[in-house]
Amino acid sequence: MEYPDLSALPAELQEEVTARGSLNVFRMLMHSPALAPGVLALGDAVLGRNSLPDPLRELAIVRVGHVYRAAYEVHHHENIARLVGVGEEAIAAAATGSSENLSAAEAAVLSATDRLLARHSLDDAERKELLAFLTVNQLADLVITVGFYQLICDFLNTFEVTTAGEGAPPYGETPPGGSDESR
Repeated sequence: MEYPDLSALPAELQEEVTARGSLNVFRMLMHSPALAPGVLALGDAVLGRNSLPDPLRELAIVRVGHVYRAAYEVHHHENIARLVGVGEEAIAAAATGSSENLSAAEAAVLSATDRLLARHSLDDAERKELLAFLTVNQLADLVITVGFYQLICDFLNTFEVTTAGEGAPPYGETPPGGSDESR
């Protein structure tokens, strides 16, 4: 799918894309100019105002990316995960869903993410397990985070978004080992 002509968009949408580093996901999202501002606002909230500790948030996002086979999402959020302190062992666990060698909180978040992806809900016992590590606010934010990234992965996969031609990775950091343009 071709990227939309950004110059044909209203100035405020052009600014939304450039303010986010012109990453391909934001460029492609402009095929939906009426919904894009709302999607971007929710994405900003999920990343910037989430009550989950950043490492747990990123662990859940990377897991969603792997389950959905969304290479673009995995690429960017593995890099963000590293920036916020997620260890390589936990990043590898997010690829498989294995909780081996993870903290109890990391294991609970990965398990809950898989349950949400498979069953679209958590039962009483599963909520109780999570509430041993999370507040109710954090549990709510986990569910919203998983749901939001399901939407984003569906979008990325449908429009076959890759990192080809992108500029700097999120947060202006160079990912360890450089960028991978094949994703």
